[in-house]
Amino acid sequence: MSARPQAMPTVQVDTDEVIVTEWRFAPGAETGRHLHGHDYVVVPMTDGTLLLETPEGEKLAPLVAGRSYFRKAGVEHNVINASDHEIVFIETEIK
Repeated sequence: MSARPQAMPTVQVDTDEVIVTEWRFAPGAETGRHLHGHDYVVVPMTDGTLLLETPEGEKLAPLVAGRSYFRKAGVEHNVINASDHEIVFIETEIK
């Protein structure tokens, strides 16, 4: 069992078309390993660095506030805040 705090999701919109979730990560917080069932877009609200634990190994992913990115369904990872400050992003999953 992980000793890391959990990232805090707040679902803002959930329709037949999309799910929009605000994610807040305290320093060191994680999502837990998960598999994305939908294509999704992430809009970082803060700068920072994420540590991604993937089946292929660990990767660092820098975030820049306002610089969005897109990923296809099927991504599997645990997302960890590797920064010394809170990270916030908005995730829009496309159903």
